[in-house]
Amino acid sequence: MSHAQKRDFEQPASFTFTPESMKEVDAVIAKYPKGYQASAVMPLLWIAQRQHDNWIPEKAMEEIARILDMPKIKVFEVATFYTMYNLAPVGKHHLQFCTTTPCWLRGSGEAVEACEKHLGIKLGETTPDGEFTLTDVECLGACVNAPVVQRNGDEFYEDLTPENVVQLLDDLKAGKKHPHGSQDGARHKSSGVEGATCLHEQAKSAGIKIAGEK
Repeated sequence: MSHAQKRDFEQPASFTFTPESMKEVDAVIAKYPKGYQASAVMPLLWIAQRQHDNWIPEKAMEEIARILDMPKIKVFEVATFYTMYNLAPVGKHHLQFCTTTPCWLRGSGEAVEACEKHLGIKLGETTPDGEFTLTDVECLGACVNAPVVQRNGDEFYEDLTPENVVQLLDDLKAGKKHPHGSQDGARHKSSGVEGATCLHEQAKSAGIKIAGEK
């Protein structure tokens, strides 16, 4: 289910897609045959979330239901099911930590604990300055590079440790550009940290080290 839900906030009185967002909405709907426009509900929710400070108000869900000619409850059902959708305000940096088995075995608990201690908040909470929200989610599909955290739904930071995740927090806070992907410096994308063990010629052409070679 969707996380990071607050109770002490006000819903806006209305919601309208901006002209730029409507171009995206129209392009998405055009991908589906006539009569099947309800299939566009997930990308339209995502567009609304991006437009509205990374969360989706109820009025946006009602507007999506109107555009797609579907019952409002159907839009609400989708929005409340997936952790990619925020139904309440979140911090500028919404960090979603995978805490399922592969990430847990690789130290996600320690990474989360380091973040909580550094920021002074717990999972499901937002810092008083509105900079960070921490939540836990199910598998993010990056098990080989576990543990992993997702920022604002589209940036992934992998191979986390208590040390490098705190550095990530500090860089985000300072507005510094922080590289995505593996944070340990030894891994090339999702390859083994020891280097390539097969397809050596392809690895060399891609600039990937070969296991056992210096």
